[in-house]
Amino acid sequence: MANNQIASVAGAGTKLTIQVFHQQLPLKSVFRIARGAKTQADVVLVAISDGQHTGWGEAVPYGRYHESVAGVSQQIKNLPLDTLSSENLPGADTCDKGFEALIAKLPGGAARNALDCAWWDLKAKRRQNTVAALLSLPPATPCISAQTLSIDTPQAMASAVAKLDNPPLVKVKLDNDNIIGKMTAIKQAAPNSQFIVDANEGWSINDLQSCCQALKALDVVLIEQPLPAGKDQGLIYFDSPIPLCADESCHTRAELDYLKNRYQVVNIKLDKTGGLSEAVLLAREAKAMGFDIMLGCMVASSLAMAPVSLLSAYAQFVDLDGPLLIKKDRHYGFEFNHGLMQPLNTQLWGGPNINDKLIHLVTP
Repeated sequence: MANNQIASVAGAGTKLTIQVFHQQLPLKSVFRIARGAKTQADVVLVAISDGQHTGWGEAVPYGRYHESVAGVSQQIKNLPLDTLSSENLPGADTCDKGFEALIAKLPGGAARNALDCAWWDLKAKRRQNTVAALLSLPPATPCISAQTLSIDTPQAMASAVAKLDNPPLVKVKLDNDNIIGKMTAIKQAAPNSQFIVDANEGWSINDLQSCCQALKALDVVLIEQPLPAGKDQGLIYFDSPIPLCADESCHTRAELDYLKNRYQVVNIKLDKTGGLSEAVLLAREAKAMGFDIMLGCMVASSLAMAPVSLLSAYAQFVDLDGPLLIKKDRHYGFEFNHGLMQPLNTQLWGGPNINDKLIHLVTP
């Protein structure tokens, strides 16, 4: 795990200091989806310190949304901390609200996500409490997380799922090449499993219409983002036998009205919402509007999964297996046992952890 500090921001008149690191997390194997393949996860790690405590956040700049490590780091570096000087904003509480306002002005994406999550971690340490308690979230309990298969040949995908020994839920990445052939091979190798199919915008409406009934017979319980975002009008007129989930089509609460009558489920990812603050509001509003919830992730370490895992009580589907795809996870990472994901260890994030200065920069 390589560490490379690429930015540091400090405000004159305020104790807050922000450090930004680029970390490269090698993967266990090549990870392929409909739009490409990769062998490592490039993550941005943010540390916000007040001189006594340090809060941490991890985010994944995503090329699909025109993000890069350099661009995200520059967004954070440009944060005008000088406007938080005690002369302008007297009082610690006022300075805190001013900092939150600076974060909220950033567009939803990886930069805001890393800052927002690091800020929640710092607040928990300052207040000697947990983030879950500060947000009045239901207690987390063990939950089933999908385990992901990347795109390959039918034989290779069948072999990969067989090694998982009939996990309860498998997420299958598929483009529009041989959809049913691949799923049939996978189902034969994992006869007791259920499946989520993720097309990553790679299908047409004809692909969807032609394969839905067969996929349902193969125990596919959810289809994620079959059509390109913004080109999903055909879903309004399609009565799908399998619930459809909006991923690339859903970033924040702003899209919910558009998604109604197209999708039944929304996938909440912090790198889309811009952090936990918006994710909590999105989860609550989506539920109130009748959507089911899926919690998703980019390929990253347990530190990136930690904040969104606090929303598991809202979710019908959890897909937070990113740490299982990298070679080495962080200390105090999530425990997985045959698909069962244990709740967050607050020694990792989101609790009054006294070892908060170096833990995430130490090679696991």
